[in-house]
Amino acid sequence: MSYPLRLVHLLLLLTFLPVPMHALADEVYKEPQAFLRESFVGDIPEPAALWVVGEKKEVAGDILGHPPAALRERYWKQGSRTAWILEEVGKARPITVGILVEENAIRKLDVLVYRETRGWEVRYPVFTNQFKGAELEGGKTLDQPIDGITGATLSVHALTKLARLALYFSQLVDGP
Repeated sequence: MSYPLRLVHLLLLLTFLPVPMHALADEVYKEPQAFLRESFVGDIPEPAALWVVGEKKEVAGDILGHPPAALRERYWKQGSRTAWILEEVGKARPITVGILVEENAIRKLDVLVYRETRGWEVRYPVFTNQFKGAELEGGKTLDQPIDGITGATLSVHALTKLARLALYFSQLVDGP
């Protein structure tokens, strides 16, 4: 067998090897619109924007451990409920999370889109339900512990940061 023919066989073999689907594409667990429909009574409210500048940017940076990626964050508000669709990088790729806050506490946290190759276990309710009822303590930390998942440490950290950020942002838009 000639060298070029071996190369062709190798390329064909690599092309048709079974590849896990999560390695090829984003895993969409819930569309953002579906999260918003579940979060509000009646129609989804119009989105509003929170400008993340000045002190807000500094506090958000402290929560995230790096400067926030966006200068403004969209949110939806109905009465005392605010919904946030936020992203944070786990190990290498962003994780999109929907967080519903009511009366300064998390009512729901859902992983909407997961793009990492590991740590996808954070999407299950057995993990996300830990955030229910969580509030900010001392302005930047959660008032209840969040148990980690072996092999998903960076994803757990990303979701915890986003929970803290959503609570902080909700306090800003709800006023004193």
